[in-house]
Amino acid sequence: MRTALILAVIASVSPLAAQEEPTPVFGTTVVIPSGLRGLVYHIKRNRTELPDFEKLKPAGPPIYTSSLNLPPQNFLEGFPGVTKRNEWFAIDYTGKFWIADPGTYRFSLLSDDGSKLYIDDQIIIDNDGVHAPLEKIGMADLEGGLHRMRLSYFQGPRFQIALVLKVAGPGQKSRVFSTDEFKPPPDPGQWRFPEKTATPPN
Repeated sequence: MRTALILAVIASVSPLAAQEEPTPVFGTTVVIPSGLRGLVYHIKRNRTELPDFEKLKPAGPPIYTSSLNLPPQNFLEGFPGVTKRNEWFAIDYTGKFWIADPGTYRFSLLSDDGSKLYIDDQIIIDNDGVHAPLEKIGMADLEGGLHRMRLSYFQGPRFQIALVLKVAGPGQKSRVFSTDEFKPPPDPGQWRFPEKTATPPN
C-alpha cells in the first residue's frame, strides 16, 4: 500500500484459470469511502524508525485500499501506489471499521521495514525499526460499534518490502484484515463509537 477492470470472454477462460484467485492489489488514488486512506511521505536516507508525520509534507495525493496485503517481495517490484521511490518512503494509513461481535481480537502485523498499529488511538502492535520481514502480534478488546484505525509504515533500505495486516475475531481463524468485512450499518443513527482520548505517539 492499481485497480483493473477485467473484461473476459467466458468461453476463452480455461477451467484452471477460472479457479485461480487474483492477487490482491491496492494503492489506487480512487477514493474508497469505507477503506483505509494512506498519505505517502518521502523520508531521509538512513532513517531507522517511523518519522513524525506532522513534520512532513505528503509527497502526492492520498492512496486508498480496503486491505493491506503485500507479502515479502523484492523491493524493486515497488509498493502499490508509491511512485518514483522503491526505498526511503513512509505511509500513514487511517480509517474506521465496525465491530458487530464484541470481544478480544487478535491482530498480526508483518512488515519490512517498520510499522505500528493503533486502534482508537491506543498502540496495539509496535513493529518499528529497520528489519527483514518480521511479524508481531497484538490483542485488542473491542466493544461493538465503530472504531478508528491507524497503521504507520516505512520502507528503509533494500532488499525486501512487505506489509500484511491480519485479524482473528473471537473463535475465528486469522485472515487478511479488510474494511469490506467490517463496514458499519448504512444508517449512521445505529453507529456507536467507544470514547478514546489518548493521542498516539509518532
